[in-house]
Amino acid sequence: MTLRLDLLRHGETELGGGLRGSLDDALTDIGWAQMRSAVINAGPWDRIVSSPLQRCARFAEELAARLSVPLQLEGGLQELHFGEWEGRSAAELMKTDAEALGLFWSDPYTFTPPQGEPLTAFSARVLAAVENLYQAHAGERVLLISHGGVMRLLLAQARGIPREQLLNVEAGHAALLSIQVNAEGVLSE
Repeated sequence: MTLRLDLLRHGETELGGGLRGSLDDALTDIGWAQMRSAVINAGPWDRIVSSPLQRCARFAEELAARLSVPLQLEGGLQELHFGEWEGRSAAELMKTDAEALGLFWSDPYTFTPPQGEPLTAFSARVLAAVENLYQAHAGERVLLISHGGVMRLLLAQARGIPREQLLNVEAGHAALLSIQVNAEGVLSE
């Protein structure tokens, strides 16, 4: 039996681009429109599971109420915590910490931003959350509303992309993509 996960990234946020991480900024009007547009012809879903950060959770609450489906907030699906880089853009980091940023971009598993969450811990957290979803909801179709890092990780796993190429995986604002999880915990598209 499989679990179908439709992955939806949050839309544009009030504080703009950069490494949002655990910052809890809200969606802009454009972000709301992006997410509403992304799900117009999608579904149906048996339930919605969302990161608890408001850029995901507020839309999840609206959609779950509109569709009359259960909603679950799951802390394991929060974005990578970027430590001292939280809220900073790549352009800003290129001016102040270019070498470290280069190390992170070339292989995020071997370089952790200062005071940040190691990608190995992030990966274990996200994959454990997905395993728990499989155990609780195998056979269902679930909309998972989360973040770019979470989607990149799950898509890279599903596509068999080497871990050092994780940041090459595309997951734009309000991107909606699907994966399957099987009984062995293997992810596929």
